[in-house]
Amino acid sequence: MAHAFTPGGRSAGSNQPDLDTEAIREARADLAACFRMAARHGLEEGICNHFSALVPGHDDLFIVNPYGYAFRELTASKLLICDFHGNVIDGDGQPEATAFYIHARIHKAIPRARVAFHTHMPYATALAMTEGEPLIFAGQTALKFYGRTAVDRTYNGLALDEGEGDRIAGAIGDADIVFMKHHGVMVLAPSIAEAWDDLYYLERACQAQCLALATGRRVLPVDPAVAEATYRQMRQGDRESARLHLASARRTLDREEPDYRS
Repeated sequence: MAHAFTPGGRSAGSNQPDLDTEAIREARADLAACFRMAARHGLEEGICNHFSALVPGHDDLFIVNPYGYAFRELTASKLLICDFHGNVIDGDGQPEATAFYIHARIHKAIPRARVAFHTHMPYATALAMTEGEPLIFAGQTALKFYGRTAVDRTYNGLALDEGEGDRIAGAIGDADIVFMKHHGVMVLAPSIAEAWDDLYYLERACQAQCLALATGRRVLPVDPAVAEATYRQMRQGDRESARLHLASARRTLDREEPDYRS
């Protein structure tokens, strides 16, 4: 299902940027922690899904996982740094083809999307396959995403060219959460911590909705005025909550899988 990325190459020369700063090392470790935790929660699919983040201090470069590795195998040093032209600036290997064409075009077209997590996580993907709007906004966890979702309704197969990446970027609009029909989901965020927090709680919200629908009883949405007010309550503390959520994940991994930092 995955395809190796072949265009581009490896950048070299005297103009190589400094990619060994403390901020970049921490971003690599944060992203590696997200891969490991996503694997623990079953949010990945084989070697096919991908997370990316703009490199701190370099808005024309992004960190992404290399093709051929499951999330549970990834470490900070295994992650690649690429430019928007397909060149691997740092790291061994190549990104998966759709990782490049989707993530590079989204980061380039949507500057606020400093982080982009794409998965085929089961419950969110199930709702992306169904008729109507994916989220009913019937549960409190779902209200975290009230007014923040979009649906990319055009499915054209694998994203193996820049045009498809541009089309997906154009469908996003002002949304942070994109349900990609017949495909999966994309979470966009200003930080790695916020992307992880949204990814985790999105799947929990979708899981609860799927379980509610499975009862065969009518699922009742929250009154729109209450849903909007609750969303605003949640957003007030979201950034700090996300920071603490990722910090908790890293403490767990420091005890149980400390090699993620390597």
